[in-house]
Amino acid sequence: MDFLFGDLTFIQRGVLAALIVGFICPLLGSFLLVRRVTIISESLSHVTLTGISAGVLMGQTMQFMDVNPLYSGLLFALIGSLLIEKLRQEYRHFQELAIPIILSAGIGLSAILISIAQTGYTEWFNYLFGSIVSVTQEDLLFIIITAFVVLLIMIFFFKEFISISFDQEYAKVSGISLKGMNFLFSLLVALVISMSMKVVGILLVGALIALPVAAAIRVAKSFKQVMLLGVLFGEAAILSGVYISYHMDIATGGTIVMSAMFILAIVACLQMIFSRS
Repeated sequence: MDFLFGDLTFIQRGVLAALIVGFICPLLGSFLLVRRVTIISESLSHVTLTGISAGVLMGQTMQFMDVNPLYSGLLFALIGSLLIEKLRQEYRHFQELAIPIILSAGIGLSAILISIAQTGYTEWFNYLFGSIVSVTQEDLLFIIITAFVVLLIMIFFFKEFISISFDQEYAKVSGISLKGMNFLFSLLVALVISMSMKVVGILLVGALIALPVAAAIRVAKSFKQVMLLGVLFGEAAILSGVYISYHMDIATGGTIVMSAMFILAIVACLQMIFSRS
């Protein structure tokens, strides 16, 4: 992979990865917000942590295998997304139960696997809260490919996602497979969480999905504006968070999230001021 990213320094790799994540997360968050299921990202993030823990443990116990925790995290996230949709169908009248069920299972399994795995504090801290300086060439390639796949699916099924997000009855009458689209959408959430964990960390990726969109929805006048402003706010949070965390030597993921919180607070205050004038 040296011929692709060999000329990039570790900081350049981290910033490029962060910019890609800052672009993709708010796009997905716009749909999650409209569907009122932003909490699904929190559930799948804990399932992803289970996959990472399993990958780390397998790498320690199976010396003949080189297991990348990113890939095992992605696999568990994909399985978790399918289980959530299956449970939502089983609990047809109480669909919100699917999320805490999967979230609880993810936390429980993660705690067990982390306690078994003999891994240092720094590695777990990077996975939980993110670290752009730990983004390797392989990580960057994984993020780019995953982002490309997510973007391609969003473009190709944009009309279908719009229909099931705003009016499922209309989508059903139009011949759109609600079951198939819901499964595909859950897979998108799993992909985005997996590609984002190196930058903002597993525990904070849900905030990067929701906060920029929460700021955008306060001033946007259409769904496309929500997506556009969400991306702008997301990139602003990424750039300011990365800059501050690098120069102050503090956690990247936490700084990005607090930057997003600051942007949300500023937008809310400005909205209140202009609405009174």
